[in-house]
Amino acid sequence: MVVFLGALGLAGVGCGDEGPASEAGTTNEPYGCSADAAPTRAASCVVAFEPGDDAGFGEDRFPEVVYGEPLGNGTTSGGLDVLSLGRGGSIVLGFGGNAIIDGEGPDFVVFENPFYVSDDPNNVYAELAEVSVSAEGETWHAFPCAEDAKPPTGCAGYSPVFANGDLGVSSLDPSVSGGDTFDLGELGVGEARFVRIRDLQGIGAAPNAGFDLDAIAVLHPKVP
Repeated sequence: MVVFLGALGLAGVGCGDEGPASEAGTTNEPYGCSADAAPTRAASCVVAFEPGDDAGFGEDRFPEVVYGEPLGNGTTSGGLDVLSLGRGGSIVLGFGGNAIIDGEGPDFVVFENPFYVSDDPNNVYAELAEVSVSAEGETWHAFPCAEDAKPPTGCAGYSPVFANGDLGVSSLDPSVSGGDTFDLGELGVGEARFVRIRDLQGIGAAPNAGFDLDAIAVLHPKVP
């Protein structure tokens, strides 16, 4: 069963823990982020998911729906391989035993499913989110999201996604992948094991409200 923790409720889910306990008191191994797990360059474990109101889309495929490569549809329509967070909903993900490190240029990419309305690049259907990172799941550093700027900066959910694992378009090449890139150096952070995404705008109706997460790719991993 999925355990829905609070967005900041990470006590007891540390780097080496097996994961949150279920109501029956057993360990929910698939949803923990053990430091001993195989390192990945895409999200591969969920520490916490707190859906907001009018969420629901993608939960029948959770958590696998947010793992692995994105399945982007480009500029004309949003991809459907996503998890809707709901209004103000949040999710915290890890990369097995891997971490993001600060390198030259962007360090990781967040993929949502924005698209151009009527094929107009100045009219983007976007559901923005705040992105935060943490080394241990307790102290968080948020990228400043200027959601009212034209275009918005520092937010996830604005750039259309071209990366598609089924079509062989890599999520690890920002020149072709699309998605929103983030640089740890902008926060003065050298390493992060966890990424938290929090819906900001609550756009949309049930069950699709809020930010729709497709995938996260690590461009500069601690373990290649």
